[in-house]
Amino acid sequence: MKIYRAYAKVNIFLKITGTRGNYHEIISRFMRVNNLYDELSFEPKDYENFEIIGNFSCIVEQNTIYKAYIHLLEYTRSESLKDLMKRYAIKVVKNIPAFAGLGGGSSDAATYLKMCNEVLHLELSLNELAQIGLKVGADVPFFIYGYNSANVSGIGEIVEEFEEQLLNFDIYTPNIEISTPKVYISYRENFYNPISYAEVQRLKQTKSLEVLDFFSPKEANDLFSPALKEYKKLQKHHKEGYYFSGSGSSFFRVIPSFRV
Repeated sequence: MKIYRAYAKVNIFLKITGTRGNYHEIISRFMRVNNLYDELSFEPKDYENFEIIGNFSCIVEQNTIYKAYIHLLEYTRSESLKDLMKRYAIKVVKNIPAFAGLGGGSSDAATYLKMCNEVLHLELSLNELAQIGLKVGADVPFFIYGYNSANVSGIGEIVEEFEEQLLNFDIYTPNIEISTPKVYISYRENFYNPISYAEVQRLKQTKSLEVLDFFSPKEANDLFSPALKEYKKLQKHHKEGYYFSGSGSSFFRVIPSFRV
């Protein structure tokens, strides 16, 4: 069976621009990590229950792939989709760590949606798939569009391609499970300081290498300080020259030999 790659991402920068109800609006530069990805494929099975084969700590109903299936089914009412998932399991070779700020669950969901769209000839546009994916998670649209680099804003639903060189990263992930909602709550209660419209526009036009040269890790990611506050042991894992991705717990740096 064909194997599909679900790539990780890092947040070069992540700044809060405001709030929308309980959500936080952001401006962030997402960049694909070319050498870190999960592998998804359809695997024949003998019984009809929805099945995900892979190393997951959650039950099937909590998995982003299953959630993507439910929302895709609601949108398409496709009997062929129901039949597909009765006859095939989704096999996932997990390489992207969970609770890591690398988008593994979102990337898996996006890849699953694109797999179904391809094999079932659903003929859904990328915009339609992104609309479905947003119901699963805020990061899913980025992975639907498949850009190397993009400015992501709103609550994640606005994805604008940013043309630049794809960088190579050294990434490490401490064994700390971070709750994204907890970090955002801490940000709102203790660190809330949204950036200006002018700063948003400047960041959207600045290349990723320049941002990393200009910003310290705490300046680049508004969620780093609240993550440190809520997870004290995170500090001992932070190395000089490494930046924090998303709400964590992964750190990354650009591999120097690839800098230009």
